[in-house]
Amino acid sequence: MTKILLLGCGNMGGALLKAWAEKSDHDLTVADPAELVLPDGVRQIRSVDELDQALFDTLIVALKPQMIDAVLPAYIARLDPVGTISSIAAGYSSARLAAHAPGRSVIRIMPNLPAVIGKGMSGLYAHGTVPAAASQEIEFLAACSGATIWVESEDMLDRLTAVAGSGPGYIFEMLRAYSEAAKALGFSDADAQKLVLGTVQGALELAQQSDQSLEQLRNSVTSKGGTTAAGLRALNGSEQFSQLIGETLQSAYQRAVELR
Repeated sequence: MTKILLLGCGNMGGALLKAWAEKSDHDLTVADPAELVLPDGVRQIRSVDELDQALFDTLIVALKPQMIDAVLPAYIARLDPVGTISSIAAGYSSARLAAHAPGRSVIRIMPNLPAVIGKGMSGLYAHGTVPAAASQEIEFLAACSGATIWVESEDMLDRLTAVAGSGPGYIFEMLRAYSEAAKALGFSDADAQKLVLGTVQGALELAQQSDQSLEQLRNSVTSKGGTTAAGLRALNGSEQFSQLIGETLQSAYQRAVELR
């Protein structure tokens, strides 16, 4: 049975842990000093002193980046010499992880918030030479909470962070603005949110099921001289919306680079 140690158990770590407990038969241990409500069968320890001499196959870091250097070294000795260290911490490079764990496989995971409902989109990056078995194991764990995509460099993981890791924040802000605009047209708070979320959900599911491109789908609902055409001219008639989205992703990417 694969033995996994999760170091830290905040919102994202807890969401991933819940998925692992439901979808795997791994031996799961959490190291966190807080009072936690954990899935059945998951062991909690509050300090490394509570661990016995057993070694873990995988150590997954779910700490705030600024805490890693202070906390991680005490637990490295409990990772099997051929084990894997992984991290979900944004802004903490794989090179820094590898420096803590010489000789171990190092894989970063960049999940996003919808992982809490099993609809996450996670990026994976393997640092250096990583055995196929280690990659497969981390991919399995990430896939327990949604879809996955591998990238070939840490720079691409930073770019993925800008698109998917931070992406739910952009979507929620667009939904908020969309709902406010609906309210300005006279709808109640509840009706505006119902209209907006229902419209977005339907459009998303249609896009996922269709073999048409996003541009073709847009055109299919846009009659010349009609209401959709008028709205689209206001939204992106001079490519201002496209430019804003590009600037949004570029700003998030640059910040990810700064945090390395």
